[in-house]
Amino acid sequence: MNKAELINVIAEKVGVTKKQAEDMIESFVDIVISELQKGNEVTIAGFGQFLAKKRAGRMGVNPQNPSEKIQIPSVTVPKFKAGKSLKDALKSQHAPEPMTAAPESSVQ
Repeated sequence: MNKAELINVIAEKVGVTKKQAEDMIESFVDIVISELQKGNEVTIAGFGQFLAKKRAGRMGVNPQNPSEKIQIPSVTVPKFKAGKSLKDALKSQHAPEPMTAAPESSVQ
């Protein structure tokens, strides 16, 4: 599902115009970005948690000259940690079927 499809579904489900649904999504994204930039986490109970993690700097290899080592700087990256309800919803939907013993063939 892309953004336009999400806007359509929200507009229909909530009973608002597509423009209002788009504004809701844009506001949500802007708020999450703003909070992560401030170093805060955004938690939606049961759904998950948006957070910013600092990835430590490390030594790497220059792809244009593999014999040359380069310093890769530390960087802050966005992360999403799925909540229990979301995990459970996906788990129950795609639960693997239990394996049963195959019937023995009567052909000898």
